[in-house]
Amino acid sequence: MEAVNLPAFYIGVMGSKRNSLQRKARLKTFGDLDTLQLERIHAPVGMDIGSKTPSEIALSIMADIVCHKNHRAEPIKQIGRSEEGEDGYAEQAHRHV
Repeated sequence: MEAVNLPAFYIGVMGSKRNSLQRKARLKTFGDLDTLQLERIHAPVGMDIGSKTPSEIALSIMADIVCHKNHRAEPIKQIGRSEEGEDGYAEQAHRHV
């Protein structure tokens, strides 16, 4: 709760999606926070890039922070098949290795 009183534009909170939703509901009900304060809380923290190692988790968190700092809510391209049926980045990278 102390973090929402700081001037940070991004407050990241670790935890599962389910716990994050429950936490946000509790903060809305009991936390006496306004909408702007709640919008600064990002939980679960980081981007969903399939992180497994501590380094990958740190990278996903920093990518999410930079994304919000630059007011970018969506990635440039999604991994997977495009509408034209082209392979996504993962398949393209595999072919070039």
